[in-house]
Parts: sequence; structure tokens; C-alpha cells
Amino acid sequence: MSERRGMFGRRRGDDGPRASVRELLPYLFPRKDLLAGAIVLSVLGAAAALAQPALAQELIARVERSSPLEWLPVVLLVLVVVGALLDGFQHFLLQVLGEHVVLLTRRTLVARMLRLPVAEFDARRLGDLVSRVGADTTLLRAVLTQGLVESVGGLLTIVGAVIAMLVIDPLLLGLTVLVLAGAIVAMLVVMPLLTRASAAAQEQVGHLTSALERAIGAVRTVRAAGATDREIATIGERAGAAFGAGIRVARISALVVPIFGVAVQLAFLVVLGVGGLRVATGEIGIAQLVGFLLFLFLMIMPLGQVAGAIAAISVALGALGRIQEIVRLPAEEDGDAEALLVPVPDAPMVAFDGVGFSYPGSDGRQVLHDVSFAVPAGTRTALVGPSGAGKSTTFALLERFYDATDGRVLVGGVDVRDVDRASLRARIGYVEQDAPVLAGTLRDNLRLGAPDATDDALEAALASVNLSSLVTRSDAGLGAEVGEGGVLLSGGERQRLAIARALLAATPILLLDESTANLDARNEASLKAALDVASEGRTTLVIAHRLATVVDADQIVVLDGGRVLARGTHAELLDASPLYRELAAHQLLAPAA
Repeated sequence: MSERRGMFGRRRGDDGPRASVRELLPYLFPRKDLLAGAIVLSVLGAAAALAQPALAQELIARVERSSPLEWLPVVLLVLVVVGALLDGFQHFLLQVLGEHVVLLTRRTLVARMLRLPVAEFDARRLGDLVSRVGADTTLLRAVLTQGLVESVGGLLTIVGAVIAMLVIDPLLLGLTVLVLAGAIVAMLVVMPLLTRASAAAQEQVGHLTSALERAIGAVRTVRAAGATDREIATIGERAGAAFGAGIRVARISALVVPIFGVAVQLAFLVVLGVGGLRVATGEIGIAQLVGFLLFLFLMIMPLGQVAGAIAAISVALGALGRIQEIVRLPAEEDGDAEALLVPVPDAPMVAFDGVGFSYPGSDGRQVLHDVSFAVPAGTRTALVGPSGAGKSTTFALLERFYDATDGRVLVGGVDVRDVDRASLRARIGYVEQDAPVLAGTLRDNLRLGAPDATDDALEAALASVNLSSLVTRSDAGLGAEVGEGGVLLSGGERQRLAIARALLAATPILLLDESTANLDARNEASLKAALDVASEGRTTLVIAHRLATVVDADQIVVLDGGRVLARGTHAELLDASPLYRELAAHQLLAPAA
């Protein structure tokens, strides 16, 4: 199944998001002190390791010459213990550094995600975004704690060992390098394949998370529809695809082990064979051969670390590519003016002036056409019309979730594109059509737009929408949990809680999108009375299918097909608008034609 792509998304057919090593490096520096400490310990550990073969070679040489050993055995033992302690402390620092890297990456990614244009969320799946914050960021820890930083000391050990081996016997060193060079070339060929396979595997994990999030988020609907087995099968297919992608990563990464293993075995065999011949001919001594072998053995582990670092970097670059794909996207605030919203005196509080709009990715298909109307300050305007008329879209433009394709949206006489989004939204209270409730407590939800509100103010807001029972029915009071998405509340309670949250913010403009859709007649009447009080001194725009809630509005705007068909009061529209008269007749607010 093809996936939708947003205006900032990748085109179909891409190999996936890519990241470069240059983009990886900044993630090494969340804590420069820890990084510096780890590197210093790595250098000291390399020095301690390099001293051990040299001391061992001298020890063997003294035994051959029957010279006194003096303190050499003790010094060698001390170096072994010190090296082990240095490695342990370095490992601890790298683990702490890795956690800091994951923390920094997650904070950066979440901060960018929550500021993305709304169009991006329309085009992307939630589970895939969650996967990037969870699984992808974790992979960066491995490249730091098990690869990149440790390889610094490993490279020093390799360089030191090569110099020592060059001093002992240049011929043996040349043969060793020749064998290992072939393995390095082979690994460099494999690594790009591993990067691509890793990115594909992480993308499949994102698809799996998305499928699981969809099924769990709608578990009641899935159960009621008898679709549990089908959803399990769908998620199982996603899990199978992730499994297959993981196997491909394992298959490619498994090539590294035999390549490196064969190279090491060949190197040892060559050194033992050629070195034995040179000892037999007297060109080098036993102590020199043993020393060379010890340095070769010492060099093998760092070579493995470097190879592991290269593999880890390849995997991390695949994950980082998915992270950077989000980080590179322009945030919603990017390019906005920093000017605060200062209303023009005597201007309408809200006005649409010849507004046309097409959703991103809709191939230019317009959903609003030359929409114009004005809402004077302190009045109530209702938007009515059949589904798909463009009513909710006008609210989205007013909130600047999107910008108008044509014309202007004005607040206080100021084009909303000329002001900072935060300044604009601080003046607007918005209750969405599905009245979302956040997981957490009643207090958490009410304080979303008014973080400093007192408990008394919160209880008063609940009382204004006839929700005082939510506080009294639980010993936790305002600390009562509402469940994931407000599942512990009824549909009407969720809607009224969202309205109470908007009222508590005390903004001069209030937007209500189908605010009474889930209310019974009793609660609808209570809420209507509360809105009458709340609307005093405010500019209120209401979207409603139930015309009984807006018949007393100062102005009613009739929309259909993205166009304004008529404007006026209820009585005026009954005479002037056939569509409004039809809607009213269906709801018994006007005689049938």
C-alpha cells in the first residue's frame, strides 16, 4: 500500500532518509566533560596496553640471557590491573554519555515534532513518529558507547602496535598489513549495504508501531466490528516485514565477522610461519617473535573495535537519517513575523476577505472559494451548512494551522500572516469538533491553556458547563484520571470538559466547532446558558448542525461547497436562503416546503 506524503515529505521511490557522518558528530557533544574524560581514559588505557607486550618481550629476553627480572613482573601485573580499571571507568563514562546523547536527541526530536506544520501530521502516521523518538534514538547510544569513542583508544593502540612491530621486524609487519588490508577493503564494500538495510529495518519498525497504535487506539471499534482477528493478522504482517528487514540486516552484518575472522587467522598463520623461519635462520630472536605476536594480538581487539565502530556507525546513520528527516523539516514558526497582534481600532474582530484555500497535497483542489464575511467584536456568528461545506476549514485558517491560498484572514484588522502564531492563538479559544481530552487528570486538562489557574477557578469552570459531578464522584477530585483520550468520560462530558478548558483561558475570541453535538437536551440547555454568559464581551464563532443552538446568533453564515451562499439572522435567512430554509425544516425550525 502506498503511503501519503506531506508537502515536506519524501517522494515515492526514495531509498529512504540519509544522514552523513558530519550530522552524527554534533551528537557527541552534549557533555564535553564526559567525552573528554572518556577519551583521556581511552588514551591512558591504550598506553597501558601497549606497555604490556614491550615489558613481556623484555621479560622473555632477560630469561633468555639469564638476567635478573627485578621489578618487571610486578610492573607488568600492575599495568594489567590498571588497564582493567581504566577500561571499567571508561565504560561507565561512555554509558552515561550515551544516555545524555539519547536524552538530547529525544528532546530535540520531540521539540521539532510538536512544532511541525499541521500538514505534516496529516501526511504521517503517528506510530512511525513515535518509533523515531523511541527505537531510532536508542540506536545512537550504541554507536557512542560501543563504537566511536572506544575506537579512539583503539586507533592509538593500533598505531602504537604498528610502530612497535615495525621496529621489531618490518617484513612481518608488511605481510600482516597486506592480509588485513584486503579485509578492510571488503568491509568498506559491505558497510553501505548495512546502512541501507538498517534504515529499511527501522522504517518497518515504524510501520509496525503505527499499525499497533491504530488498533489499540480504536480497540473498542475493532472489537465491536468483529475485526480483532483481521487487525491481529495485519499487525502480524507488519511484524513479519520488520522481521524480514531485521534478518537482512543480520545477514549483511554477519559478513563482517567471517571477513575479519579469516583476516586475523591468516595474519597469525603468516606471522607464525614466516616468523618461525626467520627465527630458525637467526634473523630475529624468540623474544622478538613473541613480542611481535603479542603486539599483533594486542592490535586485533582494537581492529575489532574499529570494525564494530564502522558497523555501528552504518546502523546509526540509518536511524539518524530518520531522525534528521524530521529535524530538517521547517517548524511551524519558521519564517513567521515576530510582531505581536495589535488590533486596529474599529476593525471587525474577525474577517475573511476573498479567502480561497487548497489543502497541501490536494493537487490544487480548492475547498474554499472567495469566502468573505466579517464578525464585529463582541458578537456571535454561526457557520452552518452541510458536511464538507468548509466550516471547520475556516477555523483552521483562523488558527493558522494552514495559511489561505488566496485572500486574507484578518483578526482585529490585521492579516494573521503578519503576526506571530503564539500571539494570535493567545487571543483565541478553540474547542475542536471531536473535543480531544488529554490522558491525565481533570486538573491537567483544564490547565492546558491556563497553567496558573487555581483549583477554585477550575471548579467554577466545570460548574459553568454542568460538570461539577466529575469532581465529587471521585475522592481524587480534580486529580481524577480521565483515561487515555478521555475514555473514562462520556462523549458529552469530554465535549463539555473541552469547552470548560476554552472558557478558562478567557480569550477574547472563542471558536466552538460542533460544541453541542454529543449533548442531551438537558445538558444542551445548561451549556447554552453557560455560553451565553461566556460570550458576553467576547467574539464567538460557532459551527453547528443543530440550528436550535444558534437561532439567536447575531449573524448566521450559510456555507456550501466552500462558498458563502447567504448571511443574516435566522428570520432573514428563512426568507432569503433556500438551503437554510431546508436545513431548518429538517430540524422542525421552519415549516416544510
